[in-house]
Amino acid sequence: MTQNDFITKVNELGLEVTDEKLDKLNKYYELLVSFNEKINLTAITLKEEVYLKHFYDSLTLVKIIDFNKYNTFCDIGTGAGFPGIVIKIFFPHLKVTLIDALNKRIDFLNVVISELQLKEIETIHSRIEDYGKNNRELYDIVTARAVTNLSNLLEFAIPIVKVNKYFIAMKGSNNELDTILNASKLLNIKLEDKIEFSLPYEESKRNLIKFVKLDKTNNKYPRKFSEIKKKPL
Repeated sequence: MTQNDFITKVNELGLEVTDEKLDKLNKYYELLVSFNEKINLTAITLKEEVYLKHFYDSLTLVKIIDFNKYNTFCDIGTGAGFPGIVIKIFFPHLKVTLIDALNKRIDFLNVVISELQLKEIETIHSRIEDYGKNNRELYDIVTARAVTNLSNLLEFAIPIVKVNKYFIAMKGSNNELDTILNASKLLNIKLEDKIEFSLPYEESKRNLIKFVKLDKTNNKYPRKFSEIKKKPL
């Protein structure tokens, strides 16, 4: 995906690509490649692939949610900042939280935030199940991209979602929905929407799975990681 291709496809998502946003994305790309030589952030480093598989892919969230209607957004297991930093660049009004368990990634994200001069965005070094114990019902939108199986992901994410707000799982090919009926009941959520599509040019499958939180989460969730792993909901 060339930069011009990126602009065209992002316009088709209903988003404007300004020179300022492009400058930020290009700086982001340069930092990603530079830091990737020292720490493992991504296996994808060619510019055309980063623009397609990281930048554009992050923005496909707008297919299922209108960020203009919300104020707080959390990206769990954010890794190198996808989708959280890309969403922040395109929706600067959002108060964004990026959570990751690896401190080296957090260090990288802090450099990106500083170099891109992003405001109202914070990084948190924590396992999400630990963070969720003491930070309940904080965010309008929570997302995770290609992180663990859906049942575990729901237990990690739902406690920090506000009541009547949303968790969106970003998945590749997905056949997990029949495994989460029990989790949905225990966590007071319901499936609101699901969109399947293919990335342009390379045609790899993507799924956006949107859950709405119906009531507060029982304080027993999230459990310790060892319990979650041993006995998924």
